[in-house]
Amino acid sequence: MPLSDRGLVLLGLVLGSFCTPLGSVAPGNYSKDALNVLLIIVDDLRTSLGCYGDKLIRSPNIDQLASHSLLFQNAFAQQAVCAPSRVSFLTGRRPDTTRLYDFNSYWRVQAGNFSTIPQYFKENGYVTMSVGKVFHPGISSNHSDDSPYSWSVLPYHPSSEKYENTKTCRGPDGELHANLICPVDVADVPEGTLPDKQSTKKAIQLLEKMKTSTSPFFLAVGYHKPHIPFRYPKEFQKLYPLENITLAPDPQVPPGLPPVAYNPWMDIRQREDVEALNLSVPYGSIPVDFQKKIRQSYFASVSYMDTQVGHLLNALDDLQLTNSTIVAFTSDHGWALGEHGEWAKYSNFDVTTRVPLMFYVPGRTAPLPEAGEKLFRYIDPFDSISELMEPGRQVKDLVELVSLFPTLTGLAGLHVPPHCPRPSFHVDLCREGQSLLKYFQLHDLEEDLTLRGNPRESIAYSQYPRPADYPQWNSDKPNLKDIRVMGYSIRTIDYRYTVWVSFNPHEFLANFSDVHAGELYFVDSDPLQDHNMYNDTRGGDLPKSWTP
Repeated sequence: MPLSDRGLVLLGLVLGSFCTPLGSVAPGNYSKDALNVLLIIVDDLRTSLGCYGDKLIRSPNIDQLASHSLLFQNAFAQQAVCAPSRVSFLTGRRPDTTRLYDFNSYWRVQAGNFSTIPQYFKENGYVTMSVGKVFHPGISSNHSDDSPYSWSVLPYHPSSEKYENTKTCRGPDGELHANLICPVDVADVPEGTLPDKQSTKKAIQLLEKMKTSTSPFFLAVGYHKPHIPFRYPKEFQKLYPLENITLAPDPQVPPGLPPVAYNPWMDIRQREDVEALNLSVPYGSIPVDFQKKIRQSYFASVSYMDTQVGHLLNALDDLQLTNSTIVAFTSDHGWALGEHGEWAKYSNFDVTTRVPLMFYVPGRTAPLPEAGEKLFRYIDPFDSISELMEPGRQVKDLVELVSLFPTLTGLAGLHVPPHCPRPSFHVDLCREGQSLLKYFQLHDLEEDLTLRGNPRESIAYSQYPRPADYPQWNSDKPNLKDIRVMGYSIRTIDYRYTVWVSFNPHEFLANFSDVHAGELYFVDSDPLQDHNMYNDTRGGDLPKSWTP
């Protein structure tokens, strides 16, 4: 079968290949020794962490978590933008099932009354709580963070959130601006604090209350940084002197990139400091010195966020909850820092779809701590080099964020919801992601997980909508009614293959017989995905190693 035809078949099966019905499972109640769950969701965090091999980044607290966790090296989001990604992994359904590709609909109205991860835990006797940005606020979560379905108590949002995009960044002129790059003196900002600091404080207060509870808890904490604007305590800039900052390894738009695949990063251009650069649209590049400042501030935001994770996990230790709490850590999607001449998310490349994913499970991913021992003592990133810690057990198989639902329920000892039938719009409780429980079932904690199974059998799917074949003002975030093209992407151990096909937003249908453009990147020879081989191989046979 020609490459393009086989790829279209695989992409057309995205909703069906993993959805064999297994029958319904009646949820049961938690056991008396049920494990709690702490789910940490970071906004726009790529795999720029020490535990993922980044030698520049200071992320000692997340690295410490990784050293006691099962870490997935190749985890992928299903759409690289906030609201669709969060609704996807929190319901365990793909964007084509939630029918959310933008920010402007609520899946329970638009698609189906699908259960969420916290809702399922709540229905099984857990106290479920939300702090910070878990669901994307607004229409996509019914202006209520999906309350009361998902949460036992009203979700908490830090009061200082409302200043994130206002004129709080002091520029060289001494005036306040709404800038992209925004290091601040925390004492001078409105309310004298920042959202992630408030979220950490609130989450710790909730943990303190739950310490004496007779019910297990599910606490989701969503951190804002490193989402733009890069508004963080200015001292974190010192961790990343500009002379140590390099450009992206491939800062130019690849010559073979189809125009429909390009992300023109319009929200970046609208920030006052970037707007002042007078860049041409859509392909005008940012000056080299400013590129380095953006990268510096992204890294500084990551380290600032790492300190908040460190304080939160340290409190888990102090409250003696470490032995009874699963900790899951992930991000909604990645973020381009100049790779392919792009910034932000809004694409199907690895740099925007690949995310950190790790699970700490007491006694399974690491031995239980002895009395008085702390697994998660706070580590100051400003300490000399902090500590370079090796991650714990690692998995190299490709996995997807839609696997969070069955994995967390299984780890907590609840019945795992069944696979979804096709179609599944009428089924409230099912999941489209594969359970990752098999990776936790090793008795030898030192066993090399990379040897399990055939890595060529693991596949991750992502997708991204566009309003047209060429970059438009709304190419990054088109409203549903404006979507005309959908880019469906397969990532395997060998390649990333994407086809951009016609899409009808009224019927939510993709036409795989109407291909607008294609991309094919071979991972081994082209890890940065700069050399599009789609036209070179079109009509050729798939190598045998590609056969699913």
